[in-house]
Amino acid sequence: MTAETLPSGVAIHPIPAFTDNYIWCIYNESSAIVVDPGDAEPVLAFLKAKGLTLSAVLITHHHRDHTGGIAKLVSAVPNLPVIGPRGNHIRGITKSVAQGDTVTLPVFKMSLQVMEVPGHTLDHIAFFGHGALFCGDTLFSAGCGRLFEGSPEQMHHSLNKLKRLPDATKVFCTHEYTQANVQFALAVEPDNKALCDYAQWVADKRAQGQPTLPSNLKEQKNINPFLRAHELSVKTAAEAYCENNLADDVAVFAAVRRWKDEF
Repeated sequence: MTAETLPSGVAIHPIPAFTDNYIWCIYNESSAIVVDPGDAEPVLAFLKAKGLTLSAVLITHHHRDHTGGIAKLVSAVPNLPVIGPRGNHIRGITKSVAQGDTVTLPVFKMSLQVMEVPGHTLDHIAFFGHGALFCGDTLFSAGCGRLFEGSPEQMHHSLNKLKRLPDATKVFCTHEYTQANVQFALAVEPDNKALCDYAQWVADKRAQGQPTLPSNLKEQKNINPFLRAHELSVKTAAEAYCENNLADDVAVFAAVRRWKDEF
C-alpha cells in the first residue's frame, strides 16, 4: 500500500483493521495522527515500524469500530489529545468539536475544519483541510453510510454539504466497501459510462489486493448514486424501484438508500 501525499508535504497511509476498516494515519518523518482507530494494535505496529510518535487522535463518530482503540492508545501515549464529537458520550475524548471549529495540528503545520454531517449517526463529524476530507462513514466511494440514527433529510443535507467542497478534494472514508457499492450503483445507472469505467478500475485494484481509496469528489459526483439524486437517470431508476412518483431529491435519495439496504 502506497501513501498519499498532501500539498502540505505530509503523507497519509491506510492502516487496515478488522475485515474492511482503514485507520488513516497522517504522518511526517517523526510524528503521526490517526483517524478513527477502532483497534490500537495495528496502529501501534505501524508507528513502531516507521519510528513515529503519536501526536493526536481524530474521531468522527461513536461506533466501536472507530473508537475501540482509544483507551489503549491513551495508555501507550500519556496526555494524548483525542479530538471528536461533542456530547460526552465517547470515552477518552479530551477535546470536543463542532461545526465551524478548526482543529490545529501544529506538528504538521496543518489545520482542519470541522463539519457536522449527521445521518449515519447523529454525532457524526468530518474533518476537512489541505485538499483532504476525513469523512468516516458518511460518504463512501460509490456509496454512503446506513442511516442508523439520522433521517434521509439529514443525510442528504450532509452529503450536499460535502459536495460543495472543491472537486479535487481527496475522500478518505473508513471502509473498503467500494466493490459492493459499485455493483449497486450499476443497478441504478447501468448506462453511466464513468461508473462502468470506474467499476473496471476497482475490479483491477481489488484483484491486486490494493485499496480503492482515497477517491475524489469530482469522481464521486460522476459515479455515486447518493450524490446524484438530482439526476434524471437516478430519479427514474428510484421511481421504478419503489413504483411511485418521487416529489423531490430527498425522496429520491431516501428511495435509493432503501434500495441499497435491500440490495
